[in-house]
Amino acid sequence: MSDDTAAGDPGAPEPGAPEPGAPEPGAPEPGVPGADGVPGHVAVIMDGNGRWAESKGLPRTEGHRQGEATLAEVVRAADDLGIRWLTAYGFSTENWSRPKLEVDFILSLHKNIFDRRLEMHRNNVRIRCIGRPVAGTSRLPRRILREMQESVELTKGNTGLNFTLAFDYGSREELVYAARNLLEAHLREGTVIDERSFEQCLYEPAMPPVDLLVRTSGEQRLSNFLLWQSVGAPFYVTPTYWPDFGRAELGAAVEWWRGVPQGDPAREPVPKGIARHAKDA
Repeated sequence: MSDDTAAGDPGAPEPGAPEPGAPEPGAPEPGVPGADGVPGHVAVIMDGNGRWAESKGLPRTEGHRQGEATLAEVVRAADDLGIRWLTAYGFSTENWSRPKLEVDFILSLHKNIFDRRLEMHRNNVRIRCIGRPVAGTSRLPRRILREMQESVELTKGNTGLNFTLAFDYGSREELVYAARNLLEAHLREGTVIDERSFEQCLYEPAMPPVDLLVRTSGEQRLSNFLLWQSVGAPFYVTPTYWPDFGRAELGAAVEWWRGVPQGDPAREPVPKGIARHAKDA
């Protein structure tokens, strides 16, 4: 890992990180799923960069390079479709186990994503980030943390598409993070422990449930991504490698979603009466 990798007290939050579980003032309201014929929240597991490159006789790094350009195009397409939230799995906590040269290259490309913040800002896109940086335990290079912070700060007043990048992210770690913070709030202030209070302690409390989960390259695995937020979400799997996933592919996924029966009891909050009974038991 490079010398400028973030270090220090793993329990100390990154500068500018939100207080755990604090409601976000002025957060845009999530879109109502199906109200405009599009899902309110689309989450994407971007998979197949390396295989795309190998299928063309190119180095794996070229797959990651094209994948970054594809993500920028998909952000534009989601915005044009009227999707309110787009969350992309940019770099997982498991990705650190890849060869160091590949990891360094992927991280260098993600600086390009944040370099596009001026374009997103002009288009009223709000950039958000979830992952270890929010928890103050990131292993990312400081230069990338600075880019993330500047992008989030620049666009925090925007009211269009919410583009969230899951970066140095693992859903199991997010759930442990939320549980720890809720328990501390319970012991300190008597906060009731239920689904609503737990949700407020996740990395991004304003994030609505996922309405459509997309994975490219044909793999049918969740890969530790948004386990809480994706409960009950239809899972669209395409054999297309991520670098080839563009505007038309996103449109096809949305069209598929329109044909899926909407509504899943597992996505609804626990009724207050049941939550109260469980608390009193």
